[in-house]
Amino acid sequence: MTEAQLDCALDLMRRLPPQHIEENLAGLIDLVPSLCEDLLSSIDQPLKVAKDSKSGKDYLLCDYNRDGDSYRSPWSNEYDPPLDDGAEPSPKLRELEIKTNAAFEQYRELYFEGGVSSAYLWDLDSGFAGVILIKKDGDGSKMIKGCWDSIHVVEVQEKSSGRNATYKLTSTVMLWLETNKKDSGMMKLGGSLTRQDERENQTVSDAAPHVVHIGHMIEDMENKMRNTLNEIYFGKTKDIVNDLRSVESLEDVKSKENMQHAIANALKARSK
Repeated sequence: MTEAQLDCALDLMRRLPPQHIEENLAGLIDLVPSLCEDLLSSIDQPLKVAKDSKSGKDYLLCDYNRDGDSYRSPWSNEYDPPLDDGAEPSPKLRELEIKTNAAFEQYRELYFEGGVSSAYLWDLDSGFAGVILIKKDGDGSKMIKGCWDSIHVVEVQEKSSGRNATYKLTSTVMLWLETNKKDSGMMKLGGSLTRQDERENQTVSDAAPHVVHIGHMIEDMENKMRNTLNEIYFGKTKDIVNDLRSVESLEDVKSKENMQHAIANALKARSK
């Protein structure tokens, strides 16, 4: 019964607005407390922003940079609130983490023209894993509100030679928009999408380090997901609105229908 309940809960969450995930998730946990752990580990929640007191830069919070009640900043590598024995990447991986944050800071500026991004890496037995987070809030101009949250979890399995690696990527995008205009009224649009990709035996060198391979995968994945969201949500909504609402007045529509009937009757009479 618990498996069936979990499937139903996850199916329900996929259909609810992403901007209300936290309150909907809390409601589900209140209804079925036994699913608490499974729901929290299975459902991605909107990213929250914190400020690094040492560098003065914003960073994003998630389960991957949390240890207890503290969160590690990718800029200073320190926990807030301070934690003496918090998990940290090895010195070599920390260098890669710094380069990854710098690379995706540029990526975010080019694609999103603002927002906040963070990258966190951790060691594995035969490689490493990491998460790249991007958040962009709408500025509320033109009576439009919205938010884009993307979570990219990547696993890198290095070969024994160190010159080849396999990259596995799981990406989740949460997007919502809300408009409130005099002409069109209030409209809310939102949804989430999860996709996976894998690239095997990629050559790792000075010209093509891990950051380049990860960057290409995430760039390609975000472009595909952005196009899919555009087709599914915006394209479908446009089709529905166009079917429900006519730009022409009722008099013009009736006039066209009468003309069509008159032409059809004239053609029938001629054929006789």
